[in-house]
Amino acid sequence: MIGDALLDCYEIGEVIRISPEAPVPVVLHQDRRSVPGGAANVAMNCATLGADVTLIYVAGNDAAAEELTKILARGNIDSRVVLDASRSTSIKTRVVAGTQQLLRLDRETTAPIGPKIEDALLAAFESVINCCDTVLLSDYCKGSLTDRVLEHVIARAHSLGVPCLVDPKRKDFSSYAGATLIKPNLGEFEAVVGHTCNETAQIEEAAAKLCHKLGSDLLVTRSSKGMSLLSRDAEPVHLAARAFEVFDVSGAGDTVLATLGVALAGRWEMAKAMALANVAAGIVVQKAGTATLAIDELNEAILADHAVALPGGSVVDWEEARKRCQDWQKRGLKVGFTNGCFDLLHPGHVRSIHAAASHCDRLVVAINSDASVRRLKGATRPVQSEQDRAEIMAALSQVALVIIFDEDTPFELIAYLEPDVLVKGADYREEDVAGGDIVKARGGRIVLVPILEGRSTSKLVERSRA
Repeated sequence: MIGDALLDCYEIGEVIRISPEAPVPVVLHQDRRSVPGGAANVAMNCATLGADVTLIYVAGNDAAAEELTKILARGNIDSRVVLDASRSTSIKTRVVAGTQQLLRLDRETTAPIGPKIEDALLAAFESVINCCDTVLLSDYCKGSLTDRVLEHVIARAHSLGVPCLVDPKRKDFSSYAGATLIKPNLGEFEAVVGHTCNETAQIEEAAAKLCHKLGSDLLVTRSSKGMSLLSRDAEPVHLAARAFEVFDVSGAGDTVLATLGVALAGRWEMAKAMALANVAAGIVVQKAGTATLAIDELNEAILADHAVALPGGSVVDWEEARKRCQDWQKRGLKVGFTNGCFDLLHPGHVRSIHAAASHCDRLVVAINSDASVRRLKGATRPVQSEQDRAEIMAALSQVALVIIFDEDTPFELIAYLEPDVLVKGADYREEDVAGGDIVKARGGRIVLVPILEGRSTSKLVERSRA
């Protein structure tokens, strides 16, 4: 995360009268609250969504920079701050009474940073880029993201195949050329294309030219009209805004950028990442002030109304699976595990998956590899390859992860993942379930779910050959 980090301060009080000195309210001060803003708010949102975040930014050598750094440290942000004694750390101070914002006072330096500070900023970037899954640029036009910085960061990310996303503020997007995605709001987009775009068709037409010119995709956030994703090599995608009462739009764009970045780091497709960001925006606008979004809030919103078709429980390797399982368990979620060949998916399989998912918060499905199936079922099986079988299984919304294993039983995989719930069909006896003793020794349990009689892959294969 690189960009203009701000400190958002809220001076909170109660209006007690109108001043006799001027026609302005007199506010009795009650409290003060400071939160990260700008690029720092994006970083905080990424962290609360479960990402490991490094924030690279420029700040003045002042008390505000010290306060911002302490807040970021409490949020588990790896701050790489470049101090510039010639600048002031950007502060936006809002005077708030009840739910009403009365005044905003800005203190900032907006002049572009000099060559030495650019060198330090880029050195910090180079020290971490090889460990990054996504690069986010948050440009609030406060001077940190100069043309030189933008050109270097975007080109470097592109050379490594790392997605680079930009939240722009400039009226000319040419400095962002080559970024994977540029995310303007509608007003910023209209300022760049030079005319209003009241209709979706107008956005599509203007964006097509701009995408081609920049070599970047565009995601235009349109407030109450939702979002539009315009790509160079795909059809436009338009999402309606989620129907919530809007309390405060401060930082909503930061939340969208953060959610997109975390989703792309998790190898989500862009359109699905956009859908997730749309849900996130709908949640954060209901909060007062610059706010972050917790992963549990996002999960609850998705599960409540199926707002996002989650990308198939991803097909992952053993190491990634264990990392995710451990993360879920740290958050108090129960991890379930079931396995099978799943050669030709039929209603019996689907019902068993649904039943298994009802006994846990996250369901992991392990699929026998092609070699394993041949040993178990014979030389004519499987009908479908392991990758095809895994992809089909991952498409079921109840499945969080799919793993392929090469052994005859999943015993070693169960020992490696340490799930909380082990699920098999009722045609098994509990003592015969591979890995059952491991799960029970950790305080977990074995669940035997009903099977649908008369349904089997073997019978389907025999029928197709008859």
